[in-house]
Amino acid sequence: MSDLSLIQYALIALIFIWSGFVRSGLGFGGAVLSLPFLLLVKDDPLVFLPIIAVHLLVFSSLTIWMNNRSSPDKKARKNRQKLTGFGPEVAVNAPEGTVDWPYLWRMLRIMIVPKLIGVFGLFTLPANVLSAIIFVIVAVYSVSYILNRPFRSKNKNVDVALLMAGGYISGTSLIGAPLVIAVAAQHLAREKLRDTLFGLWFILVLIKLVAFIWVGLDLQLIHHLWLLPCAAIGHVIGLRFHERIVKAETPVFFRLLGVVLLVVSSVGMVSVLF
Repeated sequence: MSDLSLIQYALIALIFIWSGFVRSGLGFGGAVLSLPFLLLVKDDPLVFLPIIAVHLLVFSSLTIWMNNRSSPDKKARKNRQKLTGFGPEVAVNAPEGTVDWPYLWRMLRIMIVPKLIGVFGLFTLPANVLSAIIFVIVAVYSVSYILNRPFRSKNKNVDVALLMAGGYISGTSLIGAPLVIAVAAQHLAREKLRDTLFGLWFILVLIKLVAFIWVGLDLQLIHHLWLLPCAAIGHVIGLRFHERIVKAETPVFFRLLGVVLLVVSSVGMVSVLF
C-alpha cells in the first residue's frame, strides 16, 4: 500500500473504523461489510485480508477475555455461594462464560475441511476473479438484509451445507459469516452468539494467517501501526451498540446497511468487469 495517495489512506482509515464497529457491534461483518469498500480504494483482496485477519485475532480475543473475566454467570455463581454458604459444587451444572464451546467445536468440525479447501483456492484464483466473487456474495447478502429475510435453515442437512459453504467462503475471502450465522443464530442464546462466533472466527482466521505466512504473503505489518488504532475506535463504539441490539432488534439498520452494500457491490462489479 506504499503507492497510495493521502485521500486513499484517509478512506482506508475510515473503513477500518467502520470495520471495528460492525465486528464488535454485530459479532461478524469485519470483513464482509468492509472489504467491498476497501476493494473500491485498491482492487486487491490480498492486500487487505492479512490486516483484517490480524484485527480479528486481536479484538475477538480481547473481547472474549474481558467478557469472561467478569461475566454475569461468574457473578451469579459467587452471589449464590454467598447466599447459600455452599462451595463451587453449587454451580457445577450452571452455564458459565459467554462462549458456547461445545457448539463452537461442533461447527468447527463441519467447517474445517471446506475451510482448508477455500484457503488453497485463495492462492490459485486471479485477484479480479476473487474480487468479482466477493462482490457477488456481498450483493446476495445485501438483498437478504433489504428484504429482512436473512438466511435461515430448518433442517440439519441444510445446516451442515450452510456451515460447509461458510467455511469454504471464509477460506477464500473471510466473508462467509452470514451463512454461518444463519445456522448459529438458531441454536445459540443471543447473549452468547457474538462471543461464540468470535471464538470460531479466531480459530478459522488463525488458520488463514498461518497460510499467509507459509506462502510468504506480505502481511502489511507497517500499516498495522496506524490501522489498529482506527479499528480500536470503531470497536469501542461497536461495544456500546451491541449492548442495545442484544435487547432489541434493529431491522431498519440492516435494511439501510443492505442498500449501501448493494450499491457498493454493484459499483465494484462494474469496476471489475469493465
